[in-house]
This record gives sequence, structure tokens and C-alpha cells, in this order.
Amino acid sequence: MSSNKESTSRTLLVALTVSLVAAVFVAGAAVSLKPVQVENRLLDKQRSILSIAGLGDELSSAQVKDLFNSRIKARVVDLATGDYAEGFDPVSFDPLKAARDPKTSKALSGDQDKALIKRREQYTTVYMVEQDGKIASLILPIRGYGLWSTLHGFLALKADLNTVVGLGFYQHAETPGLGGEVDNPKWKALWPGKTLFDDAGKPIIKVVKGGVDPASPDAGHQVDALAGATLTSNGVDKLLQFWLGEQGFGPYLAKLRQQGV
Repeated sequence: MSSNKESTSRTLLVALTVSLVAAVFVAGAAVSLKPVQVENRLLDKQRSILSIAGLGDELSSAQVKDLFNSRIKARVVDLATGDYAEGFDPVSFDPLKAARDPKTSKALSGDQDKALIKRREQYTTVYMVEQDGKIASLILPIRGYGLWSTLHGFLALKADLNTVVGLGFYQHAETPGLGGEVDNPKWKALWPGKTLFDDAGKPIIKVVKGGVDPASPDAGHQVDALAGATLTSNGVDKLLQFWLGEQGFGPYLAKLRQQGV
């Protein structure tokens, strides 16, 4: 009887030791890999920004870093005032983390929250391509809920702050073949050249179910909805209305227009 107890104790001790060693190994691997994961996420974001801005596709990691550092300038913006915010490192600042913290974000009421994001960060990072000291194109981070997930992406504007250079999403979990068609190059190719605002600065861009009528006077600010993906299409439409409006980049874009940037 005593022998059986000793055998069971040894087995439990061995199992516990193995578990502890494995836990230490896994924790150590996670810590050591975290910098690599952070670097890869940053690289993916930079790659997406360059692609949406029309500066390059299918680039190597080294090419992405070199092109981004030489052509893109990042700045942190106070969304409430539209002013640039000092005291932030635009490279390391994480707007999504800020959006989760009540101290650095605001809760959105139902009528404010067209994009269904619940909270909006006070500060966020914008990206610009500069030429001769002026903005040649401006890249804005956008996000909003589709059917199954929050779509995270960027919208690139020309220097007139009204004409689309490109739109794309770098992260989402929409249904492949349906809402996932936001990644389809043919759909993304419909966006360049579309206009976002009317003469008063009100967002008028629309994602249209049933397709855009080329003969319509509104065709210049309309884009075909995704076939069979009404809720994802509605999500894209609403997130654009949100981020281009007063709760999003409206104050910032208005200030840039006043400055003649």
C-alpha cells in the first residue's frame, strides 16, 4: 500500500515538474517573441499605408521600411480640436489602446456611434506624403463594424482633401467570398477618384446597393456595394460617415482647409 502511494506521489511530482518547466519555456518564448510580433504588426501597417497611398505593392520588408521612412510623415492629432498634439511619439502611440482607456477616450452615444465602435480615442495618428513642404496626400485610419467584425483600415485623400486616392482594410474577420470581398482588388479599384464631401464640407460618399448608375449626377461620390454582403457594405458606408464627420476627422480636415494645406 505504501509502495503504491510513493509511486503515485512520484508520478504527480514528475508531472508537476514537467508542467512547470513547460510553463517557464512557453512564458520565456512569449517574452522573447513579443518584440518580433510588435515589429511585424508595425511592418504590416506600414505596408498597408504605402499600398493605399499608391506608393507601392509587393515590397520586401526592407523596401517597406525604407520607403515609409523616406516618404511618409506621421503626426498625432487631437480629434476634438483638429490640432496636432505634441508630446507623443507617432510611431509608438497606439490609438486603439487609447480607445479602450476611459481616460484617453470618450464613450459614444447611439446617435453618435455610426461606426459601432463604442468608444473613440481622443488622439490618433495620421500619415501624410509631403512634397515641397505641403501635403501631397493624407492617409487617415478608419474602423467600424461590418457583419462579424470590426474592419480596420486606411483612407487616402489627395491634397484637395476631397478626392480618394485609395481605401483598404488590413484587418477584419468578414466572411470570405462575401464581406471579405472588401479585399478584392476589383472593388478597391472603384474608390480612387471618388469625392467625399459636398461644397459645405459634409460627407456625401455612399456605398450603393444595386450598383452605381454611371449617368447619375451622384456617381462621382458613389461606390458599388459588395454583392451578397449588405451588412458589410453598410458597415463601410457608416464608418466613412463617422470618420469623415464631426466625431471623427471633421474638425481636423476643416482646420487643414482653413490653412490652405
